[in-house]
Amino acid sequence: MSKVTKIGIIGAGYIADWHADAIAATAGAELACVVDSNAAAAKAFGAARGIAAYGSVAEMLAAGACEAVHVLTPPDYHRVVAEECIAGGLHVLVEKPVALSGADVAEMRRAAEAKGVQFAAGHNFLGLPSYQRLKRQLQAGDLGRVSTAEITWCFPLGPLRAGPYGIWLMRETRNLLLELGPQLFAFCQDLFGAPEILHLELSNPVALPGGGTRPQGWRILARAGGVDVTFNIALVETYEDRSVTLRGSSAMARMDYANDTLVVTGVNTSDLVLNPLRNALSQSFAQLREGVVNATRQLSSLNQRSPYGLSFRGMCAEVYGAINEGRALDARYTGESGEAVMRAIDAVLARLPAEAPVKKPPRTPKPTALVIGGTGFIGRALTRRLAESGTHVRVLSRGKTGPFEDIANRVETVAVNLRDEAALTEAMQGIEEVYNLAKSDDKTWEAALENDVAVAERVARAAMAAGVTRLVYTGTIASYDMSDPARSITEDTGFGKDMQARNIYARSKAECEARLMAMHRSHGLPVSIARPGIVVGQGGPLQHWGIGRWHGAGAVKIWGRGTNILPFVLIEDVVDGLILMARHPAALGESFNLIGEPMLTARDYFDAINNQLGARIKLSAGPLWAFYAADAVKFVLKTRILRRKGLTRPSYADWKSRAHLSPFDNTKPKQLLGWQPEANHDAFVQKAIAEAELFGF
Repeated sequence: MSKVTKIGIIGAGYIADWHADAIAATAGAELACVVDSNAAAAKAFGAARGIAAYGSVAEMLAAGACEAVHVLTPPDYHRVVAEECIAGGLHVLVEKPVALSGADVAEMRRAAEAKGVQFAAGHNFLGLPSYQRLKRQLQAGDLGRVSTAEITWCFPLGPLRAGPYGIWLMRETRNLLLELGPQLFAFCQDLFGAPEILHLELSNPVALPGGGTRPQGWRILARAGGVDVTFNIALVETYEDRSVTLRGSSAMARMDYANDTLVVTGVNTSDLVLNPLRNALSQSFAQLREGVVNATRQLSSLNQRSPYGLSFRGMCAEVYGAINEGRALDARYTGESGEAVMRAIDAVLARLPAEAPVKKPPRTPKPTALVIGGTGFIGRALTRRLAESGTHVRVLSRGKTGPFEDIANRVETVAVNLRDEAALTEAMQGIEEVYNLAKSDDKTWEAALENDVAVAERVARAAMAAGVTRLVYTGTIASYDMSDPARSITEDTGFGKDMQARNIYARSKAECEARLMAMHRSHGLPVSIARPGIVVGQGGPLQHWGIGRWHGAGAVKIWGRGTNILPFVLIEDVVDGLILMARHPAALGESFNLIGEPMLTARDYFDAINNQLGARIKLSAGPLWAFYAADAVKFVLKTRILRRKGLTRPSYADWKSRAHLSPFDNTKPKQLLGWQPEANHDAFVQKAIAEAELFGF
C-alpha cells in the first residue's frame, strides 16, 4: 500500500480553499485538519471539509493530527509558525513570500535540516503544465540562445485605491513587492539562476488616506545566467497580463501563467510572400490549441483544474511525491530556491527610496463615536466626515494601524476581537454613537450565523451595556426582492417570507436586522438601520460587483440588460445619512434606504466613464436565466459530486434581484431626517466618476 501523508492547513482564509482542493486531488496526500486563531473560521472550514479544527498550532501538535502543514498565515507570521511546526517534527510548505527576508528563510531552512524534515517554498506557478513545457523547450535548446526575458505582472490591485488599508499588504511599500515579487523571481531563479539586480524604477504613485503614497508601477532590471531580465509590475486598472516571455535566437516563447498557455513563435524558411502567413498561422493554431485544451480540461473537471488550481496541484504532486517516495525535492520548491528568491527581493528592496514620514499630530483624541469597519470604503469616509465635523472617533480594526495617521489627534484605532463581548463593551465606554459597518463573507448559512449574525447581536449587547445612545447598523438593499419592475420599494416593503431562497449575504443581513429590531422592542436597544444602495465615489472600486460580473478592468457582463435605473448613491451622501440617523430623534427604531435620486442605468454609467475618462469598457447583457441555470448546475455538482455542505440552493428571483429591477422611493429619509442626496445629474457624474480615481492613473 502506497504511503499517504496527512496534512494540516494553518490559516483558514481565501487561499486555504485552493490548497485544500489541490491536496484532495493529490495522490498520497490527505487533508486532516485546519488551524486558525479565529475559532469560528477554523470550525466553518473544518465542517465544510469534514476535518478536525484547532485554534492553535500547539493544540494541533498535541493532538498529533498530521505529518505536514501548509502555512497560509499573514506573511509576518510565516517564520514563527513554520519554525514551531518544524520543531514539532512536521514537514512544512510555506505560502509565498516564504518569509520577510532571505536571512529568515535561511534560518527556517537550517531548522528543517537539523530536524530532518522537508521545508518547501510555495512557488505554486512553477507547477503549471505550461511552465514545465516552457522549461523543457528552453533546456532542449528549441528557443536557441536566449538573450532577454520579460516577466510581467499587470493586474489591478484593488486595495491601493479602495482599501482596506490596514492589512499587512498595505502597511509598507516593501510589502507590495514581498507579496507579488516571489512568483516573478521564482520563474527567473528556476530558469536562469539567481538574478543580479541592476536597476529599480517606480511609477504611478497613489496617495493613501492618512498620508503617504504607494507605487503602482515597478520596473526592475536584472541579469541572470547571461540573460537580461526585466520584471514589470503594474497594479493600476489595466488589461491583465501575467506572462513570461523569452526571446531566443531561434524562437520567442510567451507563457501566460494566469491562463496556462504557451505560444512559441519560430522562424521558418519560406520566401518573403509565405513567411509572414506561415508565422501568423502558426501562432493562430497554437492559440487555438491552447484555448481548446484549457476549456476542455476545465469543463471536464467542473473547473477544479483551472490554471490557478492546476498550479497548486502541480506543486502538491511534487512536494508529497518527494515525501512519500523518500527522495529529494525538485529544485523549484526547495528551501535553497526560496532563500535565493528572497535574497533577490532583498536586493531590490535595498534600492527603495526613503519615504518621507507621515506627519502625525499628537494623539489626544477623546472619542464619542465608534466605527466598526472603519477601514473599509464607507467606514473611512464616515470616520473622516465625523472628524472633520469635530467629533472624535474610535475605530475598531483587526490591527492597531489604519488610514488616519494624518488626523490621529481626532481618530484612534483600537484592535478588538468582535467575538470578545467584554472587550467590545470596554471599547464603548464614553461612546455616544456606534456605527456597525461590519460584514462577513460566508459560504454557508452556519458560518453566517456565527460570523455575521452573532457578531451583530454581540455588538448590540455591548452597546446597551455601555449606555450608548444610538447604534446605527448597516444592512443592505440586497435583502429586498428587487425582481419586479412594477413594484416600487420603500422601507415598508419588507423582505419577503422565504429568505432561505436568497443568497447568504442578503439572508444574513436580513436576519441581523430582524434580531436587532427584536432587541429594540424587547430591551430598548437604541438602534437605527441603514440600507445603502450601490455606493460610488472617491475611494470606491472600478470593478463594482453591484453592477455586473467583471472580467478584468475592461469588460463587464451586466446583471440583466442594463436599461433600468440603478439605485446608485454617492459615498458622501451615505455618510451624511448615517450621521443623521445617529443623531435625529425620529430615526430611533427606524430603517432607511439610503438611495440617491434616480440618475443612471448601468449602460449610462459606463457611457459616463467613457465620456469623462476616455475608457470604453466592453459591455454585454447578462441573461438572468442563464446566471440562474449555471448556478443551479454548479449547486448540483458541488453538493452531489464534490460533497460540499451548507450551500444555499439557487433562486431565480434572487438572480433577478441582482439586476435591481425594482425602483426605490427615497422619500422617508428625506422627509424624516432632512437627508439631501445629490440631485444634479452633472454634479453626480463628476463626483461618482470624474473625481473618483477609478483607474489609479
